[in-house]
Amino acid sequence: MEAGNLARLQERFDSYVARFLDMAPEDVRNIRLKEEHTRRVVAVMEEVCTGEGLPEQDRLTALACALCHDLGRFPQYRRWRTFRDRDSDNHARLSVEVIREERLLAELSAGEQQLIEEAVRFHNMLALPPQYASPHDRFIRLIRDADKLDIWRVFLEYYRQPAQERASAVGLGFPDLPEVTPACLEALTAGRIVRLDDARVLNDFKLLQISWAYDLNFATSYRLLHRRQYLQQLAATLPARPEIAAAVAVADAHVRRMMTVPHPRAC
Repeated sequence: MEAGNLARLQERFDSYVARFLDMAPEDVRNIRLKEEHTRRVVAVMEEVCTGEGLPEQDRLTALACALCHDLGRFPQYRRWRTFRDRDSDNHARLSVEVIREERLLAELSAGEQQLIEEAVRFHNMLALPPQYASPHDRFIRLIRDADKLDIWRVFLEYYRQPAQERASAVGLGFPDLPEVTPACLEALTAGRIVRLDDARVLNDFKLLQISWAYDLNFATSYRLLHRRQYLQQLAATLPARPEIAAAVAVADAHVRRMMTVPHPRAC
């Protein structure tokens, strides 16, 4: 991939998103949120690639993965008016469909197309399967990290906004009640990723987001997470309970450890 390929892909992304701006104002707010998210993921990807010292060719390919990773969000929202995959369709699969139907990568080699499509297809899995192996592993892990690092920002902004100003599809419909589900808190305390299927209220979803700290792949990603204090900011929106604070402290300690640890699996 060359810089010109990436510039043309950006133009095609802009043109594609523009097709979804003919809806009602509230719908356009949700579309714009995902458009901005993609731009921010591209920026985060740039930071991670720089921090990890990736060569230029890999950097350009990683940025293309970032541009394409959420393309399916736009047709998903138009059809179902939700970003919740369980109530619609897997947005990663939809993203690959858009890439192919729109021929967004047609000028790239077959190998480059396969790499980007595979990274997009795997970017939203709860966790990669233990037996998983791919020659494109680095790029799959890069987009998973960059995506999380901006999703934390998206949700923190959402939680701070007055209810009437929030993009309606962001909270996935969870009721905002002053409680947590025991299974979600137990998972976080044990250092596991909280399962979305176990979440019942918005606080559970916040615990899930904190638990993503256990699924980053690069030391640079951990440093960015620590620098931006996303876990602490999320914790501040949760009920002030000792068991919640203890679970968050375990996650934060994990982040601090991993900031300086080389990650051979991601090299």
